[in-house]
Amino acid sequence: MYVLTLKQRDRRVDGDLVDEMLASLESIPALTPFQRSGPAMVVGVPERAEDAVHVVLMALRSHHWFVGLGVGSLYEPVPRTAKYLQGTALGYAHTALERSEHTGDRIPLSVIGAHPALASEAEAVLRLLGQIVSTRSAAEWAVLDLLTPGVRGQQKLVAAELGISAQAVSKAVVRSAWVEEWAARPAAARLLRIIASPELSFGP
Repeated sequence: MYVLTLKQRDRRVDGDLVDEMLASLESIPALTPFQRSGPAMVVGVPERAEDAVHVVLMALRSHHWFVGLGVGSLYEPVPRTAKYLQGTALGYAHTALERSEHTGDRIPLSVIGAHPALASEAEAVLRLLGQIVSTRSAAEWAVLDLLTPGVRGQQKLVAAELGISAQAVSKAVVRSAWVEEWAARPAAARLLRIIASPELSFGP
């Protein structure tokens, strides 16, 4: 299972952003819905690896959060209230969050799981994706937020809605590496699923 812990990076400067983040996470399928845990923290258990990847990138996009992702087991049935969570995934998530606070100028994300090598690989992929989403401009996001991955023929509609040329939309898509991001998301999710699999065995 996947436990995500988010901690606001600078509450004194930005004010409390927890409620805003929780509102943006309401639609994420979760075994334990995302909720406040302390004055500046959010905790939740996404249902699927793909949902975990999505939340990680949402948080990294905003530049306001440290992100810890723990991959492991939880006592079942998984509670709907975060304060009752127990299991290795929760411990991993808390440790990952602590590590993310010491990443310096790098992407503030850490992934910890039962298989350290695979967790490091998942972290590396997610950090690369985080670098992509966190360096996009507001103009690029204005375009990308109107696009749906895998749907053709959208760029003219987006151009008309924004009052810009289709060529400008196309350039924003290319410049932002949007296609590459969505092509790489499944790789990150697959690594997380492998780490979470109790049947996983490793060769020498």
